[in-house]
Amino acid sequence: MGIFKINKRRILLFLAIMGPGIITANVDNDANGIATYSVAGAHYGYSIIWVLLLVTIALIVVQEMCSRMGCITGKGLADLIRENFGVKYTLIIMAVLFIANIANTTGDFAGLAAGAELFGINKYITIPVGVILTWFLVLKSDYKKVEKVFLYACLIYITYIFAGFLAHPDWKEAVARTFVPKVDYNMDFIITAIAVVGTTIAPWMQFYQQSAVRDKGLGEKQYIYSKWDTIIGSFTTNIVAFFIIVACAATLFLHGIRVESAEDAAQALAPLAGNFCKILFGIGLVNAALFSVAIIPLSTAYAICEAFGLESGVDTRFREAPAFYIIYALTLILGAAPILIPNLNLITIMVLSQALNGILLPFILIAMLLLINNKKIMGKWTNSSLFNTISWITAVVLIGATLILIYYSIAPMIH
Repeated sequence: MGIFKINKRRILLFLAIMGPGIITANVDNDANGIATYSVAGAHYGYSIIWVLLLVTIALIVVQEMCSRMGCITGKGLADLIRENFGVKYTLIIMAVLFIANIANTTGDFAGLAAGAELFGINKYITIPVGVILTWFLVLKSDYKKVEKVFLYACLIYITYIFAGFLAHPDWKEAVARTFVPKVDYNMDFIITAIAVVGTTIAPWMQFYQQSAVRDKGLGEKQYIYSKWDTIIGSFTTNIVAFFIIVACAATLFLHGIRVESAEDAAQALAPLAGNFCKILFGIGLVNAALFSVAIIPLSTAYAICEAFGLESGVDTRFREAPAFYIIYALTLILGAAPILIPNLNLITIMVLSQALNGILLPFILIAMLLLINNKKIMGKWTNSSLFNTISWITAVVLIGATLILIYYSIAPMIH
């Protein structure tokens, strides 16, 4: 009975602490991510699923360091970067982050518009309503209420799991390809695999999770629960990615149908897996897009305010933290506005966001590794030798992958 009570107490503690890791990881499955997984499954079937194992490890390693730094220092990542690397370095990082996050937000608003159009709703209705809803969610709520809404949004990703089952995949092949790599030795396959890796970790994620840990008031005693929040979040987001790839592999790939976006995939699924599958896919896309357009501008506001010592947080009122709410509104509005421009080439904006994320990521990862190994900052909570080895390998692989992806994304635009 005593053991049961201890376990029950620990479960309740975890439920109280969970949020930052699960929310951050699941926003990673934004409209751009869903498009990447849909294209990967449609073009290469089950053979690309093994990449998700590597992605899960990379996500756990990077986000766990943010969680640990937040718990031990009680500060956001931008705070620590400014204090340890100076204002000039911080200013450059924040400038690139701001532009990249506007472009990321535009990509997600594009996903929201496309997802809503699957249900016959015009983008000139969807986008303004999306902006107003997300703005009031942050303006009129405290951290606990906002976090609760975001956790409910995470649950809606289950629609992709249902869609995966409705597609009636070859489960034996899907499981086999998860653990036994199969590589098509052509450049398109390699670029798609790198895109799957590259869409997993974006710079905004590190800033948001560490700020959320700080806002939640988690400290050294809560670190173990925060760590499991990160691990569970990393697994759940990639389970969703697994089912998106499986759904497209079992239908589109099997019938030789190539798609270029998540909405293309949703439309193409209807005659192959039923209209209900298409509806579930569309609901998932709208949810992912709304979720992302709330979180990414929020992450931007947190990071910039922290970087320059300005008051921030959804628990504050507008008059207490005007810069926080103005930056949030600017990112939201500047991200949404291009979607309302007729005939704008959104692919260029999405490529720009991907390129800027790729440029910024090395600076963030290296800064994080230097910070977390600084005993003056972390005390006994620095990385172990084993974790440092895994972390540096992860950083080098991610940096290499993003650089290759940048080159192959912008090369056609240059030539």
